[in-house]
Amino acid sequence: MFIEPMIGFSQVSEKQKDFFKTPTSEEKNSAFRDIFLSAVNDVKTTETELAQTQYLFSTGQLEDPHSLTIASTKAQTSVDLLVTLRNRALDVYNEIMRMNI
Repeated sequence: MFIEPMIGFSQVSEKQKDFFKTPTSEEKNSAFRDIFLSAVNDVKTTETELAQTQYLFSTGQLEDPHSLTIASTKAQTSVDLLVTLRNRALDVYNEIMRMNI
């Protein structure tokens, strides 16, 4: 059984600096952008899976017809999530625009 050795205090303090540092505006923007890009990619992926499942169903190659319903529900859920994210982002933007400086 391998017992992992404890790390030295110098390594802990280095990691602590990274943990407590405030992210730059570019890092914040990239995280915000990454959320939307992952949502868009999820929509593309689920739509592709749905199209493939529909093709297999229509040609009679699909052995389990319930997978068509599952793929359809996944695609609808991913689109609903993307639309909700977009609406929330627009609400936040509009609220920021209404703020007095």
